[in-house]
Amino acid sequence: MSTVDHWQLPDGVEEVLPGQAESVEALRRTLLDLYRSWGYRLVIPPLMEFTESLLVGLGEDLDLLTFKLTDQLSGRTLGIRADITPQVARIDAHSLAEEGVSRLCYAGSTLHTRPKSLLASRSPIQLGAELYGDDSLGADVEIVRLMLATLESVGLTGVTLDLGHVGVYEAVLASAGLSTDKEKTVFDALQRKSVPDLRLALADVEPDIAAVIIALVDLHGDESVLGEARELFAESVPDALPCVDALQEVACDIRRQSPQLDIYFDLAELRGYHYHTGLVFAAYVAASGQALANGGRYNDVGAVYGRARPATGFNTDLKALVALLPEPVAGSGAISMPDVDDPALDQQVRELRAAGEIVINCLSGAPDSRCDRELVEQDGSWRVEPLISNDRVQAQ
Repeated sequence: MSTVDHWQLPDGVEEVLPGQAESVEALRRTLLDLYRSWGYRLVIPPLMEFTESLLVGLGEDLDLLTFKLTDQLSGRTLGIRADITPQVARIDAHSLAEEGVSRLCYAGSTLHTRPKSLLASRSPIQLGAELYGDDSLGADVEIVRLMLATLESVGLTGVTLDLGHVGVYEAVLASAGLSTDKEKTVFDALQRKSVPDLRLALADVEPDIAAVIIALVDLHGDESVLGEARELFAESVPDALPCVDALQEVACDIRRQSPQLDIYFDLAELRGYHYHTGLVFAAYVAASGQALANGGRYNDVGAVYGRARPATGFNTDLKALVALLPEPVAGSGAISMPDVDDPALDQQVRELRAAGEIVINCLSGAPDSRCDRELVEQDGSWRVEPLISNDRVQAQ
């Protein structure tokens, strides 16, 4: 192994260096304060858990994303979390076990065995909010609005909200009476929006029902799509109509506060199908081809922890958000302090740091390159003066 190998990181795993780390941490604090102002309480789940509690009932997708290892204390299998949302569901159902509505938020590192998409990180810093104990569309609207407020507080503009409802697909598939294997084939083809593969998979299905399933591929766009869906489902799949109505109601509620928001409907949106149970949503901006934030309703997860509760929530990746922000404007630099033992100097430094200033001890007589000012003794007291001798200041 060469010396270079010791410095390499796995593909898709990044280190966050000082400049970006400061931006990530500042954004984390800003957004958690935002969630607190909406009534969401912070929780910090562990980085790893037993796989039977971390993955139970959550589908194959999350299982494949999760790194697993053996606990040397118990001999049981541990999983390193790939998604914090199930952990928060466990906290609501078991650790807190509160009655009524519960609002929780979180921020923490996750790890994926493989990237979710071509450009995605395998080590995202996941941040999100979850609302438990309310099955109304009002709860879904609150979460969507909080997701939009998240992007707004970051300063991102030109956001497109993508809305879907897994109940549409469930109702359409139920009307077809497909076998389990055939459902998997249709699901895969519909995710890829491949009409030829759908026609092949549905060759032996009653033509009218097959036509409705294939029509899902094109049911995406502006609000006119909802009218098309109502006409399509009115006679063949009436059980899908309440889901269409729910999408209409949510969109209207969102537009009351955000009339200029671009809302896009996709009735074949199957992201998280094995996890979500109702409304699903995502936020996009033109600068990124991937969803910056996404979420949905997932009422069934708490049942595996002994307490089924209605739930809806969203999450985002802090590193992905920071990557879209402009470079931060240089601050006021830092203050250099001499490495001397003086109680008056110590007091002055404490006051400056309490006021938010960066004060750096000058070791070996060489000020830190970030310093543009220095503490100078004058008549027995210490004052902050410009650091004329610093090379960085001279270069300016």
